[in-house]
Amino acid sequence: MTIGPTVSGKVSLARQMARSVLALDIGYFGPEVIAKAKLCLLDFLSCAFEAGHHPWSRQAVAIAQAGGGATIIGTSQLSSPADAAFANAVMGHGLVREDMHAASIAHHGVVIWPALLALSEQTPLRGATLLTAAVIGYETGARIGRALLTSDLARLYRPTGLVAPLGAALAGSFALDLSEDEATSAIAIAANTSSGLNEWPHAGGSDMYFHPGFAAGNAIKAVGLAAAGAFGSETIIEGEAGLFAAYRRQAAPDSIALFPDGECEIMAVYNKPVPACNFAQTAAQAALRVSHELANTDEIDRIVIRASEAAVRYPGCDSMGPYRNALQAKMSIPFSVAATLARGEIEEENYSELGDTDIVRLVAVTELEAGAGFTAAFPGRQGAEVTVHLRGGRSIRHALPDVIAATPSDIRARFRSSATTVLGEDRAHRLEELIDDCEQLGNAGDIAAQCRLNAPERALRSAS
Repeated sequence: MTIGPTVSGKVSLARQMARSVLALDIGYFGPEVIAKAKLCLLDFLSCAFEAGHHPWSRQAVAIAQAGGGATIIGTSQLSSPADAAFANAVMGHGLVREDMHAASIAHHGVVIWPALLALSEQTPLRGATLLTAAVIGYETGARIGRALLTSDLARLYRPTGLVAPLGAALAGSFALDLSEDEATSAIAIAANTSSGLNEWPHAGGSDMYFHPGFAAGNAIKAVGLAAAGAFGSETIIEGEAGLFAAYRRQAAPDSIALFPDGECEIMAVYNKPVPACNFAQTAAQAALRVSHELANTDEIDRIVIRASEAAVRYPGCDSMGPYRNALQAKMSIPFSVAATLARGEIEEENYSELGDTDIVRLVAVTELEAGAGFTAAFPGRQGAEVTVHLRGGRSIRHALPDVIAATPSDIRARFRSSATTVLGEDRAHRLEELIDDCEQLGNAGDIAAQCRLNAPERALRSAS
């Protein structure tokens, strides 16, 4: 049954988005867009392999029901697509090093890739379809997020949990070749699952790790329900009790255009260089430059950090401790800067000793404030400044206009390291080849299968 225009005569936002992308193919996108999608997939898998041993990852795998055809990354376990997507999303988020879209304050890749990889083992997909669907998913979640999110809203609700389910639902709808009606319903049903509260930075909980898991698993269920004939509320985004009314408390825009003028939001996504909150990245990088001119942290009298208002106000970013766990420290801009100054590097180990006396002292003498210039430049640029005032009256200051993202070489190096640790060198190399040649793949499910400890012979052959 085709619904089309709503009673007001307008085509719903969900239908507008579905209608605009369902006929696309990989040829619509330039080579730089496809290359970026492949790098994002490599980086997602890198994080999942590396975080597989963390408690939240093990917990997510433990509740996945055995049986089914979908791979749980880095294990020999098969599960249902929804359960596998949940576990894989949690692992991909487990380092706090996932890719980031600043304007929507969201991590789309840790929802889109788990959903699509699981679906690729449920229904045969060509590699070109997988990549196209992923770009559509990033675009959808990012464009909705740009329109929906404010810093006030992000203090209460997790942006990834609010907008990524809708992006993953449209990506899955495209991947499975759903009709316009079905895709519209999939978006609507997924929007009903938008959730994720930001109490975890304050309470020290691990809730955050599970947000993308719920989003990915729910997106798969939304797509499945729509394909089975379920009818979602067409005006779920702009309706009087829809997404914008419920969360933004304002009317939705008349249109949320996808790929306007050929622009792709995935190109605005950056890959984090270090495992910490997005808003702590640039300040830590500026602090690293300060550390190169610092003889000894004992001479530090006071530290002043300036960043955008969005960074200063995001939950947990202004935390001065005490820190119950590494996640709270990774969210804290003062801790990230203090640890960088104390250690002279930005690594995972910066967050391993929360009670380090030097770091604790530096946090205590740190001031964090919003800078007008950085606020005005956000989200196009994420700048920050660190000024260290020394006991003798001298000061050291370094500012960066924007975060320095991980390079393609960085991404490949950490993928090779983490994948080799889990799969072995030969299998890791084969997996990288599969992704590099993804648009030529007849069965994209081979990528997911290659991430399994006991990959089937078919997947091994397709990479050789």
